[in-house]
Amino acid sequence: MQKLMAGPLRLAFVSAAASLTAAFVASAAPVPLFNTYRAEEGFTNADISLTVVVYDLPTLAALLMTGRLSNHLGRRPTALASLTMLVLGCLLLLNVHDVATLLAGRFLMGLGAGLASSNVTAYVVDAAPSRPAWLASVASSQTPMLGLALGAITSGALVEFAPWPRHLIYLIAVALLLLCAVLIVLSPETVPATPGAWRSLRPSVRAPARIRRLLPVAAAVFLSTWATGAFYQAFVPALVEDQLHTSSSLVLGLVLAAYMGPSALGAPLGGRFSPATAQRLGMTAFLIGMTGVVTAIATGTLALFFAATIVAGASQGIAISAATRGLLAGSTAAERAPIFSVIYLICYSAAAFPSLISGQLSRTFSLPQLAVGYGVLALLATLFTVLAARNPEGEIR
Repeated sequence: MQKLMAGPLRLAFVSAAASLTAAFVASAAPVPLFNTYRAEEGFTNADISLTVVVYDLPTLAALLMTGRLSNHLGRRPTALASLTMLVLGCLLLLNVHDVATLLAGRFLMGLGAGLASSNVTAYVVDAAPSRPAWLASVASSQTPMLGLALGAITSGALVEFAPWPRHLIYLIAVALLLLCAVLIVLSPETVPATPGAWRSLRPSVRAPARIRRLLPVAAAVFLSTWATGAFYQAFVPALVEDQLHTSSSLVLGLVLAAYMGPSALGAPLGGRFSPATAQRLGMTAFLIGMTGVVTAIATGTLALFFAATIVAGASQGIAISAATRGLLAGSTAAERAPIFSVIYLICYSAAAFPSLISGQLSRTFSLPQLAVGYGVLALLATLFTVLAARNPEGEIR
């Protein structure tokens, strides 16, 4: 197929990558508005933390039930379904005046992100050019980070400077999602439709036997980095205002982007090393960045906070893409969606459950104290990665 349809496959790659980016642009859009909701609607830190959980849990459900769906229906229909869910979520968030509406919108976004995380990501890998060799793993693992960064910066800027600060970002996200839907319709299918779609909806998690020995270290990488990403979404709005002494929505968007954006820049660097070496290097640098983040929060130093966040973001890109590259090594088209389901089940669990616990602990402990807890998690994950990282079979350490 790659030889006969090189041009259309390039369109499919661009369409899938753009759709995955747009999905996470939309997902990040509400974050710079959290302080607005806190100030104008009286939402608490626990309420904001709950929005992360309500986003992540339906994502997990979608991954469990629909992770193999595109193997039967095809990549395009499932991509369109994910974009539709995200559009509905954005439309609902146009009228946030109570916690229930915010939670409902985030719930729909979570369903859309869950569909995209396994099925659209598999579409990206299906259609990715064979050269450079690292492109498929970097595009599949880092496109969500790029989307989150773009969404956070754009939303922060619009909330700060544009008219209709509580609405414009959602309207732009809807337009972007609809444009991506048009691109998907024009793109070729990479997986023919086969029977068994209804049976594929049974909750299932399957990892090929050859990657199971790689999963513990990959899980440690995903746990620490994604838990920290959820911390940024749930608690950094309050930290930026209370500890770093600024209420700027643009600064808030830049802080989130400083964690997510450099991840996409760091990822290609990991392609210069074997997966095991790149995971060790990435997590060591991640720990250094997190140490700086905790120090900056304790001292109220905004410049150090930005610099340490960038270091943590870039280094997580190295580690996450290396872990993904190892798990995808030698995979077939039929295995990719289930593998990504396993990857994102770990990732979204890492985001949801620490956020749920931290949200409850925020009633007792201060936000700087919670940040120390995430620093300890980074330390434990780094030690385990350094000691236990392995390469996929057939690759030299």
